Amino acid sequence: DTEPKNSKKPEGNISDKCYPCSICGKIFDRPSKLERHKPVHTRKPKTVYQCQQCDKSFTQEEKLIRHQNCHSRTNKHPCPDCGKVFNRPSNKLNKLVRHKRMHTGEKPFTCSVCGKGFSESGHCKSEKYICNECGATFTRYKSLTKHQRTHTGERPYLCLTCGRRFSWSHSLSRHRRTHTHRQICRRQGEMEEDD
Repeated sequence: DTEPKNSKKPEGNISDKCYPCSICGKIFDRPSKLERHKPVHTRKPKTVYQCQQCDKSFTQEEKLIRHQNCHSRTNKHPCPDCGKVFNRPSNKLNKLVRHKRMHTGEKPFTCSVCGKGFSESGHCKSEKYICNECGATFTRYKSLTKHQRTHTGERPYLCLTCGRRFSWSHSLSRHRRTHTHRQICRRQGEMEEDD
């Protein structure tokens, strides 16, 4: 015996794997791994509930039942004024009820800040910005500051070409086009002189 007693066999040797699964024949190198593998063959497959009207399937019966309601809905709830069709009757607070307010002009929601009426609760912005000069109200502070330029005459937008000032960015943009138009005309004039 020339091999030392403490020497190890190379790992991964096929002869080490000597614990086969009696059901599928897969071989494991340790009994613990074989034991962890065995439940694969005894687990029950998940029950799948298939919708009969489309290709959707569910693992819970309640979800299938909830889903099937979308197939049983009938779109037979027209608005009596314009004929637009909704998928639920008007006895619930839903799209049809809100839609009908468009025809009746009903505005059941009142803003606690400005007192204005709205057809839907989410349409009123509770924070209002009021112009001290004329009383105009705005839902955004930026809109108020822009509006105030009509009273102050402030002109924060400067044309770097000629030095003219403007109250609004769109006015400056429109003005800049006059400079580019003049440059094009000048170039065309120079080209005609060269001919």
